[in-house]
Amino acid sequence: MWSDRSTRCKREKAVDADRCRGLRSWFDGICRKKKIMKPKELVIQWVDAFNKGDADLIAEFYADNAVNHQVANDPIEGKKAIKEMFSAEFSQADMTCIIENIFEDGDWAILEWKDPLGLRGCGFFHIQNGKIVFQRGYWDKLSFLRMHNLPIPSE
Repeated sequence: MWSDRSTRCKREKAVDADRCRGLRSWFDGICRKKKIMKPKELVIQWVDAFNKGDADLIAEFYADNAVNHQVANDPIEGKKAIKEMFSAEFSQADMTCIIENIFEDGDWAILEWKDPLGLRGCGFFHIQNGKIVFQRGYWDKLSFLRMHNLPIPSE
C-alpha cells in the first residue's frame, strides 16, 4: 500500500513539474513578447529617440493622455500635441541629450542631462504600463535660446 502511494506521488510530482515547466515557458514567452520596461530603461530609450530628432518615434513613448510640462513653457496635453511640440522643437534647433545620471524610484525615473553646448537640466518621468504619463523638465530657456541663436521673446 505505501509503495503504491509513493509511486503515485512521484508520478504526480513529475507531471506537476512538467506542467510547471510548460507554464513557466509560456509565461516567459509572453513576457518577452510584451516586455514592459522599467522606468530607467524606458528613459534610456527615450533619450536615444530624442537624439535622433524623430518626433514620431519619441511620441510612441507617451500614453495617449500624457502631459509634458517643461516648466519654462505651458504644459502640453495629449500624445498628438506632444508629438507636434517635439516636431516644432526639432525643426528649430539641433538638440542632443547626454545622460549624466538616471535614478529610478518606483514608477518614476529622474534624468539629469547636459548637452554639448553646456546647457544642463533634469527631467522627471512618471511611467505607467510602459508609457510616459507625465513628464516635467527643468532647464534654462534663455540660455537655450541664446545658444541656438533663436529669438528671445519680449514680455
